[in-house]
Amino acid sequence: MDFTKLNGLIPAVIQDDATGEVLMVGFMNEEALARTRSSGYATFFSRTRSTLWMKGETSGNRLRVLQILTDCDDDTVLLKVLCEGSGRVCHTGSRTCFDTVGPTFRSGVTEKP
Repeated sequence: MDFTKLNGLIPAVIQDDATGEVLMVGFMNEEALARTRSSGYATFFSRTRSTLWMKGETSGNRLRVLQILTDCDDDTVLLKVLCEGSGRVCHTGSRTCFDTVGPTFRSGVTEKP
């Protein structure tokens, strides 16, 4: 993995293996990726606390990693996971961190009057 582009970190996209739903995005350093591989559970690097943390270590909503895929540039990972516990992944209590609809836009579309 190429950890040089983001000061020693890589983005980790977390996807529900059964549904394909994107649940969250976190960051990993080399140690977090190694712990994820050795434990089988998603471990991240907290950019605000500068420490490792395993998703669900306090809530019980752990992410069991079933598969790790790397992108074509070798600087991002996709973790296909099985959600344990209640299945609520976001710190807000939602199942996914991507449940807020942002502003819409249209690109390259010309509307007729």
